[in-house]
Amino acid sequence: MPKTVALAGNPNSGKTTLFNALTGANHHAANWPGVTVERKEGQFRCGSDVYTVVDLPGIYSLGAFSEDELVARDYILSGEPDVVVNVIDATNVERNLYLTTQLLEMGANVVVALNMVDEAESLAMSLDAQALSKRLGVPVVPTVASKRQGIDQLMAAAVRAAADPSVKRKLDLSYGQSVDAKVTQLEKLLKDRDLVYPPRWVAVKLLEGDGQVLKMVEERLTSQDVEELRRVCEEAAAENSDLQLEIVDGRYRFIQKVTRGAVARPKKEVPTLTDRLDKVLTHRFWGLPLFAVIIFAVFQLTFVIGQDLLGGLVGEGVGLLGEYIDGLLARANASELLRSYVADGLIGGVGVVLEFIPLIVILYTLMGLLEDSGYMARAAYVMDNTMRKVGLQGKTFIPLIVAFGCNVPGVMATRTLENKKDRMTAILINPFMSCGAKLPIYLAFIAAFFPKYGALVLFSLYVLGVLVALAMGKLFGRTLFKGESSHFIMELPPYRMPTLRNVVRNMWDNVSSFLVRAGTVIFVVVSLLWVLAVLPAGVEPYGSESILGRVGAVIAPIFAPAGFGTWQASVGLFAGVAAKEAVVATLGMVYAGVEEGVELVSALQKAFTPLSAFAFLVMTLLYTPCVATLATIKKETGSAKWAFFSAGYAFAVGWLGAVLVFQLGRLFGLS
Repeated sequence: MPKTVALAGNPNSGKTTLFNALTGANHHAANWPGVTVERKEGQFRCGSDVYTVVDLPGIYSLGAFSEDELVARDYILSGEPDVVVNVIDATNVERNLYLTTQLLEMGANVVVALNMVDEAESLAMSLDAQALSKRLGVPVVPTVASKRQGIDQLMAAAVRAAADPSVKRKLDLSYGQSVDAKVTQLEKLLKDRDLVYPPRWVAVKLLEGDGQVLKMVEERLTSQDVEELRRVCEEAAAENSDLQLEIVDGRYRFIQKVTRGAVARPKKEVPTLTDRLDKVLTHRFWGLPLFAVIIFAVFQLTFVIGQDLLGGLVGEGVGLLGEYIDGLLARANASELLRSYVADGLIGGVGVVLEFIPLIVILYTLMGLLEDSGYMARAAYVMDNTMRKVGLQGKTFIPLIVAFGCNVPGVMATRTLENKKDRMTAILINPFMSCGAKLPIYLAFIAAFFPKYGALVLFSLYVLGVLVALAMGKLFGRTLFKGESSHFIMELPPYRMPTLRNVVRNMWDNVSSFLVRAGTVIFVVVSLLWVLAVLPAGVEPYGSESILGRVGAVIAPIFAPAGFGTWQASVGLFAGVAAKEAVVATLGMVYAGVEEGVELVSALQKAFTPLSAFAFLVMTLLYTPCVATLATIKKETGSAKWAFFSAGYAFAVGWLGAVLVFQLGRLFGLS
């Protein structure tokens, strides 16, 4: 059985970059917290042996304050990893060693990767890896994961450690005389109780008030023993009102002893490029407007490059492919039904979605540049004041940013939030973010009605999604999830030159996901809808008398107040519950069937007005999330009721938003 190496470290320490370098995996490595939201596995080879590498969530400690901390802690304590490679940021050794100290406390078999030593050198820092290794009692290997420097040496050290897990390293750590006495007292009570976990570590966690550890202890000990443990903990708390702080101070005293003489910083701090940029980009007044300007510029460039320069290339290719396949089918004497399915169903449905690939590629390339540079982390910082006004904290904005790519990882990224109120609220408002799946819908309608103002319309939809999310967050904070938000604590990484590897990986992750859905979910949805559109036999295909037309006619009156009460628009929205890309795919199919040879843009112009088109965009922005997102909400909340609630209330918000846009527009004389 292959041995397992677990990667643990703070956010922004380069842990996921190291994982990708080791395994060759195409996992997203962005320069901001919250990227790694679940356990990821890969493999690397050392000689003839194959090792499993597990990338754990980025965490600052092994407490029980967030889902990520619990995931990492439980996995390490399970004994499954043979060795834990603790990745620390060489520019912030002291803070990163806090996690290292906790790993050693729990008895983990640790190897330290002193990562990003090149950045430390650029700051004129002096690092003595050998001295750190001697004082910690574990191997410390300097690395630069982004450049693959030191990785072979690191893995060699990990392999040696995994081969000899019996080596126990005694941690010379004192929490102070009074606390040490209580730890020793608890250790004696816990000894030989088959707890699996190290008694000293359990004792410390009990003094810290860790509810998860207390529950575990209560399940394994007698009620009498539990009472004795509680008594000791209560005595310790009574003797020292700042007990948890004393334990934290004890760890940092140990860290100071470890780093003394081994980590040296220049006596005079020289302002870095990050310092100079942050004076402007995170300014109290200018930070938020600049963020808006930068995002708008991204959208403008997307249309300039993706549409003006590359637009139509894929569309022409899809058209030529459709003609070629139809010709082949004609020469093969294929039935009209099969030719209709291929031309109107597949080409007219799936093909129309693929036409927007150039725009999607450009958008996610530009967003990848912002992420990899470190700028997107500033978005949470500059949004903190705004988030506070609606009862949330700036860190809550991070899962919302993740959702701009896809709502599924956006919901999963809420695991980084310590406060239950913040986490539940973030989960429920996450689907209002404009995920990549909605882009083809926006782009199709922009091409039909707003070609000159594409960037502005796209920007307005993204902003509207954020505003609605904040408004609903405020409402939920006053109704469903009352209570105080947690404090906003987040490290801002330094600005870095984006690497081609990371930017391309980020872009490809999003585009490949888009293509996979086009080839699977959308294919299935379009095929099913095509069958419904040509049945029963004898009716006009894609007509109102088809099964699809009749179903759509039943739904259509609901959307009449929003200006798009047609059966085609209704079935398009219905298909979007399966996958948002299916909306434009379905419209492409039904309109191609209604009027042979007419492009989707022309068909939309006949079916919608500019006002009803924008109302439709608002509906697609806000209404019921896709099935995958609903399933993730159920998984993350542990209850189906929240998934059903999200589906229902989001539809109501989307419908209300579309109706308001249309009716107010008419009131002001728009059409």
